[in-house]
Order: sequence, then structure tokens, then C-alpha cells
Amino acid sequence: MLPRNGSNLDTQEAAWQAVCHADDLIPGMGVCARAHGHQIAIFLTDEGLFALDNLDPFSQAAILARGLVCDLKGRMVVASPMYKQHFCLQTGLCIEDESMSVHSWPLRRDAGGMISAAMPLPLRENGHACA
Repeated sequence: MLPRNGSNLDTQEAAWQAVCHADDLIPGMGVCARAHGHQIAIFLTDEGLFALDNLDPFSQAAILARGLVCDLKGRMVVASPMYKQHFCLQTGLCIEDESMSVHSWPLRRDAGGMISAAMPLPLRENGHACA
């Protein structure tokens, strides 16, 4: 099981790594990038920039960047192309099975449009991010 919600990370102390340029993103679609040795899925929506692990924990396939982005019950989610589970873009939590989740990666965009990612919080035994 993978951890969720790296958004509580103290981003002042985090090591940021450039992953893509804002021009590489298409609103409502995912882009796969490499950050800190991991594949991440980056999404641009009307609500902002989001990044999750690209690995679907149900199928073990690196496919979340290819998923459909939509609003599900008031939450922006990505639907995995494989088995169609929905992952909250903000937290990484699986909507259908809250015992499963993926990392949520902190992102920032600089004045030149470069997008950088910081490492998410580490795992605890229950599969949720450490606070």
C-alpha cells in the first residue's frame, strides 16, 4: 500500500526538483514526469496543480497520468484507466477504498513557469502519510 497526502510537508525545508514546464501541461489531462527517482502524474485543473504517484496500487501499473480527470461528489479526482478506481487529486486517497491511497506530491511553479516537486511524507504502517 502507498501513502497519501504529502500536502502537509514543510515545504520550506523540502528539496525541490524541477519536473516540467507549465507549457507542457494540458488542462484536465495528466503528464508523467520523474521526481526524486519516482514517476509522478501531474495534473492541471481549474482548481490548480496536483501531483500523485503514477503507480496505480490496484493494478501495479504506472498509468495514473493517463487517467480521466473529473469532479466526483465535489472532489477533483483521477480515474485509473485500469480498474477505474478514483483517487482524490488533493489527498491521493482512493474514493472507493479508503484503505488505499497514493502519494500526493507538493508542487510549486516559479515565475518562469517551471514546475518543481518536493518529496511527499514517508509511509506509516497503515499506509497513510506521516504528519
